Amino acid sequence: MKLAIARQTAFAALLAVERGKWSAEALAEKSAHLDSRDAGLASDIVFGTLRRRGELDYLIGTHSSRPVDQIDPTVRTALQMALYQMRFLDRVPDHAAVNDAVELVRRAGKDRSASFVNAVLRQSIREPGESDPMASTPSWILDRWIAQYGEATASAIARASLQTPQRYIRVGNAEPPPEAEATDIPGCYILASGDPGPFRFQDIGSQAVVPLLNLQPGQTFLDLCAAPGNKTAQALEVPLNAIACDVHESRALLLLTLGIPVVALDATKPLPLNCAFDRILVDAPCTGTGTFSRNPEIKWRLNKDDIFDLRRRQKAILKNALAALAPGGLLVYSTCSLEREENEDVIAAAPAEVIQTMRRIPGQDPGDGFFAALLRAR
Repeated sequence: MKLAIARQTAFAALLAVERGKWSAEALAEKSAHLDSRDAGLASDIVFGTLRRRGELDYLIGTHSSRPVDQIDPTVRTALQMALYQMRFLDRVPDHAAVNDAVELVRRAGKDRSASFVNAVLRQSIREPGESDPMASTPSWILDRWIAQYGEATASAIARASLQTPQRYIRVGNAEPPPEAEATDIPGCYILASGDPGPFRFQDIGSQAVVPLLNLQPGQTFLDLCAAPGNKTAQALEVPLNAIACDVHESRALLLLTLGIPVVALDATKPLPLNCAFDRILVDAPCTGTGTFSRNPEIKWRLNKDDIFDLRRRQKAILKNALAALAPGGLLVYSTCSLEREENEDVIAAAPAEVIQTMRRIPGQDPGDGFFAALLRAR
């Protein structure tokens, strides 16, 4: 039986995510040989399945004689992606999704589960049933958001995490593509489709952070957690005496293309830099709960302990960064997290004056969720 190449690719990528890879990395690796149409379908299936995994598991449970958590992970993945196509992709006929799911399971060496997959999916066609989109946000995370933001905002955040992210490019001081649409962030444009050309994709929330520093030509600038370098590159639109750092040497090496000094260091320890900086950016490692739409696997991997472990590291990084700030200098602390413990609680413990804060909330503001605070050392 011939299998649709896009579904083969999506299945392979989803299994790689199941084994611990990041979705974007897995998809890029598995779809490099595809034409644009098949690559687009594979991407829709992978990200859509991951975004709605909780809702899809609920649907599987209503048609399965086995508890969902007892279904073999390979078989469960085939069911999830088939149900996603049947429920949410008009371009895929139900029979094609069912037949390919059965064949994918067989080719994965799960022949004994093929009839089970066929039965679950056929029953889901006969009795579609209803599902709750809120099931695709883990309940412990949703409860946290309700406590912090209220039920209406928490629901809006959860629903926004199910949508395909808008495409934003960083144009900076250059002339934008003719089809690009301006935003309220200078140098940030929406590019709904097509090739970005010389410009890089960068979420609008990410692009809103660097302007808080009010960078001026000739200033000394430190980007302490710089990789992959998007915010660093944005800062360098102003002529600066800059240094970029990252804890992982492999990621720090990627920053060399920026044409500035790069240092691999652990910022949770006192910084081995014998100078002070006019401006510092601490784009701290965080849970990424503001990026569930873009990185949907995070919500299925995250646990409560991660938040508190990251807060400990964030406090240490911020303390060391403030020690490197020149008198009268400014520092921005930012995360793409929605969690108070990683944001307000971190800056409250810092020996710094809070000049300004910014929060972007998915479902209310365009793009990913972000928190940023502009600080001056006391």
